[in-house]
Amino acid sequence: MSGSIQPSLGSVVALWRYPVKSMLGEELNASEITPRGLVGDRAYALLDGSDSKVASAKNPRKWPRLFDFRAAFVAPPRAEADLPPVRITLPDGTTLSSQQSDLNRMLSEALQREVTFETAERGQQEVVESTFPNPWAPKAEEYWPDMEGLDYRDTVTDFDLPEGTFFDAATVHVLTTATLERLRELYPQGRFEVRRFRPNIVVELANGARDFIENAWVGHTLALGDQVRLRISGPCPRCVMTTLAQADLPKDPGILRTAAQHNQVNVGVYASVVQGGTVRRGDAIRLQED
Repeated sequence: MSGSIQPSLGSVVALWRYPVKSMLGEELNASEITPRGLVGDRAYALLDGSDSKVASAKNPRKWPRLFDFRAAFVAPPRAEADLPPVRITLPDGTTLSSQQSDLNRMLSEALQREVTFETAERGQQEVVESTFPNPWAPKAEEYWPDMEGLDYRDTVTDFDLPEGTFFDAATVHVLTTATLERLRELYPQGRFEVRRFRPNIVVELANGARDFIENAWVGHTLALGDQVRLRISGPCPRCVMTTLAQADLPKDPGILRTAAQHNQVNVGVYASVVQGGTVRRGDAIRLQED
């Protein structure tokens, strides 16, 4: 890998994986990272039985309870191996396995809407085998609240997910605690917690800065530990999901409004994987000179 490495900026303080899109996920101590991001991240999703669109908390009017569901792998997934089963905890505490035959029926009853549990691996296989363009390009919906600074207001739009995946955009989302601290300063009444923003990698800076530090990383390569290299591709635009209640966090439109007023609706950055490997909590992070 060419390019010199600058001194450490800080360290990885949290790692998160979300096995099922728009359900609550699992915090990790370490994870393998491949070109498709953290192994097992957004590996599964629910598809709406009426239109085959991907169920997403971006449209809470249609999917108001997705954040009441939690998903976790029963064993750590590994690159180049079949994914282990997923355990899904329903709002009433009932646990389901991704392998049980009545999974779709149980999920449909809990959501009061017909759904099917789908794997991104099927889409990846269709992409490989198909001779047609866009053989499996899933779609989802996003509700835009009536709020100044957003691209749309009080409407629902469709958007395409990257071909053969259940990601909204990039495969990795990085967030610094500096950004969270700055948002807390701007809106002290709000609870700006990591859970609201669903990042994969949370970084704490050594200098204790309180600012939108990662904005300056766009276009640069971030080194995590000795192995992983991420190319920061752009800012992460936020949506209504950040305002929704989950567990003890209250519904709060002020979360999104603050990001809109002070950072062009962005919180964190997207990244692609230049070099995979294992990332661990506590790994030093550095910017690499290109």
